[in-house]
Amino acid sequence: MFIDISHIDWRSWPLKNIGKLLLLGFSSGLPILLIFSTLSLWLREAGVEKSAVTYFSWAALGYSFKFVWAPIVDKLPLPILSRLLGRRRGWLLLSQFAVIGSIVWMASVDPIYGLTAMAVGAVALGFSSATQDIVIDAYRIEISGVKQQALLSSCYIAGYRVGMIVAGAGSLYLAQKLGSDKGSYSYVAWQMTYIVMAMVMMIGVLTTLLIAEPKEAAEKIYPYDTNEYVRFFGLFLLSVATLILVFRYFPSIEITLEGYMAKVASFGWGTLKMFSALSLALTVAFIGAKLGLANRSMVVESYVSPIQDFFQRYGKLALWVLLLVGFYRVSDIVMGIIANVFYQDLGYSKIEIANITKVFGVIMTILGSFVGGFLAMRIGVMRVLLLGAILAATTNLLFMWLANADPTKAALMLVIAADNLGGGLAVAAFVAWLSSLTSVSFTATQYAIFSSVMTLFPKLLGGYSGTMVESVGYDQFFLFTACLGIPVVFLILFLNKKLNNTEE
Repeated sequence: MFIDISHIDWRSWPLKNIGKLLLLGFSSGLPILLIFSTLSLWLREAGVEKSAVTYFSWAALGYSFKFVWAPIVDKLPLPILSRLLGRRRGWLLLSQFAVIGSIVWMASVDPIYGLTAMAVGAVALGFSSATQDIVIDAYRIEISGVKQQALLSSCYIAGYRVGMIVAGAGSLYLAQKLGSDKGSYSYVAWQMTYIVMAMVMMIGVLTTLLIAEPKEAAEKIYPYDTNEYVRFFGLFLLSVATLILVFRYFPSIEITLEGYMAKVASFGWGTLKMFSALSLALTVAFIGAKLGLANRSMVVESYVSPIQDFFQRYGKLALWVLLLVGFYRVSDIVMGIIANVFYQDLGYSKIEIANITKVFGVIMTILGSFVGGFLAMRIGVMRVLLLGAILAATTNLLFMWLANADPTKAALMLVIAADNLGGGLAVAAFVAWLSSLTSVSFTATQYAIFSSVMTLFPKLLGGYSGTMVESVGYDQFFLFTACLGIPVVFLILFLNKKLNNTEE
């Protein structure tokens, strides 16, 4: 059955923005695999235990907590850069140089001798890359209207996935060609690979220097004086220090349970530890504002007003909306963290993993994202969200079949094609839906909150994916990830009736 696109006014397409979003998407997609699957293979080749490898996925929790410093990006002008480049481009350039510096740091560390230093570099990369995403998301929303977000989301995702091809397949090609392989580890090969990735990030830097500042951001007036911005930033740093100290010195407990229940208890305590640290950090910020450490109006405008605006617009449905945001991608994120290790355990070579899961797989994702964009324009975002949720759950069952099938290229290609087509379709619709939830008055902060909520629980749970596999095996793990998607389907059906097609 063909999709009817005759109703689309092609003359209204934002052609001048498509190239921008492709290149910015590339810059955004490049760093993430250098923390996730590519780094996982590096650590495995270096002899790091499987459970420790997946714990490294927590280094990307900066993506999940970026709402904490999104108001800083939204409100704080940068010395020199904001004056020369503007509000968005100044922060974008700073974050991109921070990404490059973090990748170079990781390249300088051999995980055999400096696992802690590698973790520091990975955390810094997650933080700087998340900051880049805050700016790019705000830029994407500000340069175009709501009706064009599905198309621009597809272009952004296409660029993002190309960046992932370079950081995924490209890194694996380089590392193997330079002499590192399973059973034949070479630190120099991985060092050179990460240095090349840092150089490729210059594409993002050049894009930032060439694009124009969005009209919405260019007309933004900074209503506070320099002293007030400094005090505001100082209170932010105090809150971050509180979070780090509480997390570092949170009391540990002795778990007397055994087996799988011990893992569940450990996960629960770790989650409590993280949320306690975040809660106390927010408390410090609130008390500091009360005591006048920062301009109270600025704090309210930055942190309270965006949340109030969202709850005022959605009322009683706000919590249901946040639940859908937080759980929509849980199936594919939890499964994806262990994916490369799974392929390697099945006996696929690094080149086969690169060719099929990175190159072919990402092409399927890009195709899926454009299909999702067209379908969203034709039948509505919520219907495509529902289709994506169903596909995310059911395609994970194919990995159970793959775990018991002969490790042929055809079998892997079949599973990757189905999984990535469905994933691309779902993400395109999801990004467009998230964009429609934001208010133009709080673009960066609200979208950062939504995208943080989107990945927080999946990444917390994903950090234990290696432990779960070691405890129950791949079959039961993939069944578990598929079941995680069932409540999401019912949640979409519920909200589809209640939101009255507000996404269109």
